[in-house]
Amino acid sequence: MPAGILAQRMIKDLWYKNAVIYCLSVATYMDTNGDGIGDFQGLMRRLDYLHGLGITAIWLMPFQTSPGRDDGYDISDYYGVNPAYGTLGDFVEFAHAASQRGIRVIIDLVVNHTSNKHKWFLEARRDPQSKYRDWYVWAKKRPAGATKGMVFPGVQKSTWSYDSVAKQWYFHRFYNFQPDLNTQNPEVQSEILKIMGFWVQLGVSGFRMDAVPFVISSKGANVHKPREQYEMLRSIREFLQWREGDSIILAEANVLPRTDMKYFGAEGDRMQMMFNFQVNQNLFYALAAADARPLAKALLKTKTRPSTSQWGNFLRNHDELDLGRLTKKHRQTVFAAFGPNPEDQLYERGIRRRLAPMLGGDRRRIELAYSLMFTLPGTPVLRYGDELGMGDNLALPERTSCRTPMQWSREPHGGFTKNKKPVVPVIEDGPYGYEHVNAADQRRNPNSLLNWTERIIRMRKEVPEIGWGDFKVLDLGDKSILAVRYDWRNNSVLALHNLAAEAREVEFATGLKENHSDRLISLLSDDHSNRLPNGKYKVCLEAYGYRWYRVGGLDYLLKRREF
Repeated sequence: MPAGILAQRMIKDLWYKNAVIYCLSVATYMDTNGDGIGDFQGLMRRLDYLHGLGITAIWLMPFQTSPGRDDGYDISDYYGVNPAYGTLGDFVEFAHAASQRGIRVIIDLVVNHTSNKHKWFLEARRDPQSKYRDWYVWAKKRPAGATKGMVFPGVQKSTWSYDSVAKQWYFHRFYNFQPDLNTQNPEVQSEILKIMGFWVQLGVSGFRMDAVPFVISSKGANVHKPREQYEMLRSIREFLQWREGDSIILAEANVLPRTDMKYFGAEGDRMQMMFNFQVNQNLFYALAAADARPLAKALLKTKTRPSTSQWGNFLRNHDELDLGRLTKKHRQTVFAAFGPNPEDQLYERGIRRRLAPMLGGDRRRIELAYSLMFTLPGTPVLRYGDELGMGDNLALPERTSCRTPMQWSREPHGGFTKNKKPVVPVIEDGPYGYEHVNAADQRRNPNSLLNWTERIIRMRKEVPEIGWGDFKVLDLGDKSILAVRYDWRNNSVLALHNLAAEAREVEFATGLKENHSDRLISLLSDDHSNRLPNGKYKVCLEAYGYRWYRVGGLDYLLKRREF
């Protein structure tokens, strides 16, 4: 096969290497049924908005049939759609409409647990002889460690609950209405593959796999030190790629860097993507302390990965900002800066605020944070409403505070619904209320955060070096400056970020051969930089300033090698 054709095919199959992923919940995006909750028809009507924003993939939070006690993560039927959102037919129409616009769809794969209303669990608790009994994890007596290992400390009191029908205790790593599946059972593993195959057949391009370390861990009353079934990840990968060659798994696995390769696979034969929690947590410390050094270390610790694998980089998501991997001192620094009040914090480890209020609404810092995310090694993952600078509602319980409906306009309830009372209230009051923060107003303002985000996404897609290339962190001798250079196919890009509240002037070398270029071309402004007689460059970064430079002229495409 000619090299050019092979290269094109490789880029297609590894589409996630230079993607921009947008996370949303059907329930909070747009309501057309008038019941106060979003639906697929409403989401389909907003696809042109997303297409205009420039995103290349949508990550849908759970929309399957569910009692809704945990925002859909308590699934009661993996093969159905919550009637409030529409039907399977509505989903297929949505997936087709997204595909027509070149947007892929990734959905949540929540298979660590089910709802206690799932027919599997109902049958398991009713009949000891049912095959479904062994699909869950049981104990005749309450295990000694029942009050340890809770995912939601301070809210959740135990990982084992008594079932009066089964007359046994069942294991639940999460809430007591979410009994864990016995993922060591081959029948359960087979069912997981069947679920994936079903949705791929309906147009899905991959899955964001929830709580992967818990899915692959051994479970039971006598399990004191869980053992991870990493080969299960390979089986999932093999099945998915046989069904649809370029489908992916984006793994939620908040693990230490020394275990990253066990999730990716030494040969790149397990998870294609993982969220980089290590970098995420140190990024917030960098923003809080104006100190890029721990972030640079986190980048280097997570650098090793197979060539076909990729990190997913994010700022805030639908959960709390988990700071559990930071040192106690660094965690307290972040708490003090971004979540000092008890109502800001959650689960003894995190902050339940959105990015804009965490940064005090400071446009300079918001842009800095997103510029950082878009230039970190990997693929950026954006949460719905962050392109507007949406806020949060701390009056809502737990993580619901940052899961409020999308704010489309100044119409009642932000244009989200015509119902008098949305299921989750829209933010109405204060500087983040929908009258001040909405898509309609920002579309008309060329200097809005929405239009800035659209421009930054367009530029990010034009800089494949970040998604595909190797990187090097440059030491500029100032802890407040993060400088990262990317190299790919004979081209280089340099990203500079000033975390400090004061301007910084830096003089530096790119680390490339002298004849590589005499100029740094700014990709976001006309602030170009010529090389000094000493072979270095001098750049002045304003407070919270950032620069994206292409090393050399804009004829870089002519210099790009095939591989």
